[in-house]
Parts: sequence; C-alpha cells; structure tokens
Amino acid sequence: MGTATLGQERRNPSGLLGDTAARDYARKLRLFSAFAEPELWQAVADLAIEPGSRVLDAGCGTGEALRWLAAAAGAQGRVIGLDLSTAHVSAARRSLCDRAGVVQADLLRPPFAAGRFDLIWAVNTVNHVRDPDAALAQLRPLLAAGGRLALGQSALLPEMYFAWDARLERLTHEAVRRYYLERYGLEEQELTAVRAIVGLLRRAALREICVHTYLIERIAPLRAADEAYLLEAIFRGTWGERLRPYLPAADYQSLTELCDPEHPGFALARPDFHFLQTFTVAVGTA
Repeated sequence: MGTATLGQERRNPSGLLGDTAARDYARKLRLFSAFAEPELWQAVADLAIEPGSRVLDAGCGTGEALRWLAAAAGAQGRVIGLDLSTAHVSAARRSLCDRAGVVQADLLRPPFAAGRFDLIWAVNTVNHVRDPDAALAQLRPLLAAGGRLALGQSALLPEMYFAWDARLERLTHEAVRRYYLERYGLEEQELTAVRAIVGLLRRAALREICVHTYLIERIAPLRAADEAYLLEAIFRGTWGERLRPYLPAADYQSLTELCDPEHPGFALARPDFHFLQTFTVAVGTA
C-alpha cells in the first residue's frame, strides 16, 4: 500500500475510532489476549467447531485466536485471519501455525468468495466500524449454508475496577466518555450501539440466534498477565494524563495514586482488589 493511500486513510478514517491500515495497537491486543485467554478459549470451545471446518477470523488482530480456532478445526480444517492494520497482520503472520493464514483487507471489502466459510469469528471488531450493519452485510454472504457468524464483544456492561470506591469508578468511566467525545467526536450512544449485537444478527437475517456472556473476574493476587494488561492497557493507556481535564483535581489525584505501582495505595496490590468485566458472544446461523 502506497504512502498516498495511507495519507488519504489518515484524513478519512474508515473506522469509527479512526482505524486505518497505519494504526498499530498490537501491544494492547496481545495483552488483552493473554489476560482473557481462559474466557476466550472457553468461548471458542463452546462453539463446538466441527473438525475440518473452514473458519474466518474477521478482525484477527495479532492472531492469538487463530491458534485456538485452528486447534478446534483440526488437521483437516482451514483458518484464515483478516485485518486492516499492517502492523497487526505482520504480527499475526509471525505467530501463525501451519493451518492458518492471514490476509490484509478492509472488513467492508473482504476478498473472499461467497459461501467459503463454515464459521466467521469476529471479536471486538464491529465496534471499530462506522456501520456495523454494512459490515455484516459483507460477512454474511461468505457463510456456507448452515454456517455460523459469532460476534464477540467485551465490556457490554461497565467494568468494575475499584470495588471499594464506586463513585470514583463512575467518574472515571464518565471522564473516558468525555475524552472520546472530544478526540473522536463520538457521542455516548454511538459508542454503546455495539451492545445490540443480537439485533445486528437479526437484521442480517441470521437464524437460530443464541447468546452467552462470560464473566472475566479477577481478584488479588493477580497473574502476571492480568497485572500487565490492567496496568499497561487500562491504568496507563486508557486513563492516565489524558483524563486530567475531565476530573476534579482531587479525584484525578486519587486515580493517579491507584494507578501508580510505586504508591502504597496501588490498586492492583490491594488485597481487596476485585475486577469484573463481561465478554459476550452472540451466534447466528445462515
């Protein structure tokens, strides 16, 4: 892809949150996959993928799920990942197993023949697309007769980070919403529309729709993967200095102390630390 094309994408981002081929959040994707691996793997297992299945991971990121999907599809199966980001595709290709491949393409223009896949797995993907219905309109024809589309979405309900301080937690969530409004021009209803993934499947004329929500729950002491994700991707990457303008000074100071590993009150070191997040998978059949 040429630099002129990349420049055009930066001026006219195709994704809701400005996703382009040039965007790179591979580190955060790897951290989340390691953090939520038990629940993500269980979600894959619960799909009971038939051996020999042809599977597409739409929005495969850095490719961790490709290994799980390939293991479920077995030696005769075929798994393909699709992602727009150049960095993500490169990372996924470096970690591939023999039964998986990766294609760089836009979700709204998938380069595959109709009826090619028995299962499409799309996790934390449609929330990055400006028109989720249009994305499903592109994905559904790729399913073989009786094929399934599985939409996975994390955090359909507000996460619990500070079980001991609901007020600060509420203010922090609100500060994040205000930050997204200022940076991306997105109103709250635009960010929460992704919660209606069951409606997306129904509007795509899929049938036999079922849904299951997994609870990602962690308490102290945390695994290394849990602490790495929460500290780096959330406490530093999502919160931090960017929330200063949206919180009262005293509350910002309290949040800063809870997020600081060197502070005695560091949240992840507290014996009463208790984290909750949801991960929902809705499945429809063609």
